Amino acid sequence: MFNAVWSFITNPHSDFLGHTLDYLRLSAIPIVLSLLIGVTLAVLVSRSAIAAFIAVNLSGLMRAIPVIVFIILMLPILKTGERPGLIALTILGIPPILLNTYTGIRTIDPAIIDAARGIGMTNWQILLRIQAPLVLPVLAAGTRTAAVQIVATATLAAFTGGGGYGAYIFDGISTFKNAEILAGAIPVTILALSVEVLTSGLQWLVTPAGLRVKALAE
Repeated sequence: MFNAVWSFITNPHSDFLGHTLDYLRLSAIPIVLSLLIGVTLAVLVSRSAIAAFIAVNLSGLMRAIPVIVFIILMLPILKTGERPGLIALTILGIPPILLNTYTGIRTIDPAIIDAARGIGMTNWQILLRIQAPLVLPVLAAGTRTAAVQIVATATLAAFTGGGGYGAYIFDGISTFKNAEILAGAIPVTILALSVEVLTSGLQWLVTPAGLRVKALAE
């Protein structure tokens, strides 16, 4: 079976490099967009209890809806191609980032903010020098969850002709070719595990040394 998979991957007609680049794009763009949107929304809703309640509950609802449903809903508007997949994957990545960022902001001791204002710090200085460093570990955890979910789910973009490794999996299932299925499934698994390792390392790096020691003790 390994030889069959390797033969398929190295076959120029399979365009493995092209599908790899497509999959990396299908994963990277939603990760970046969900990070920008999730953090922005978290900062905005943290100023209003009503907005935060709506955002948190809506995010929880969104997480319960399968990605394929969002892709199908996008079809009448965006037609086929990679755009329905990109939007659906972005929607998938927003909730964990939004929820973690909001939680991180709300758990900051108000006394710290008051003390910062007392010494004359502006709102931007408080955001960049106090809130951001304290929220970063929690944000990194949310990004880690979102990134792995997006990478592992991006195969569904092939449902609308988005390309990537999902095209191998869908074609392999329809033609009963195990080698083609594995040629798509194995790289996705490796990529998802690599993202998990990289993002967990990033989370460790942005976590203050004191919190690292506390986490190890627990």
